[in-house]
Amino acid sequence: MMKARVHVRLKPGVLDPQGKAIGNALGSLGFAGIGEVRQGKLIELDLDETDPAAARTQVEAMCRHLLANPVIEDYAIELTPGPDPIPPPRQGSP
Repeated sequence: MMKARVHVRLKPGVLDPQGKAIGNALGSLGFAGIGEVRQGKLIELDLDETDPAAARTQVEAMCRHLLANPVIEDYAIELTPGPDPIPPPRQGSP
């Protein structure tokens, strides 16, 4: 079993209205010193595949067909062996 993380983000030069809205909201909340904000998405997949090369090929196909729009988005793939090497997101305030 393999775990895959796919980081999808807009290509440089593509307008990012969500990133702009996040940046504006942070400024209105009093957070200073924030430059450009770019918003993306993280997709985590559990794969039955055990061969890293085959898993990467499979996830690349998923990205080209559904997970990313190659015209306006770039993506990066991280593969790790299963069953659960990806820690859950942290909860709460620091």
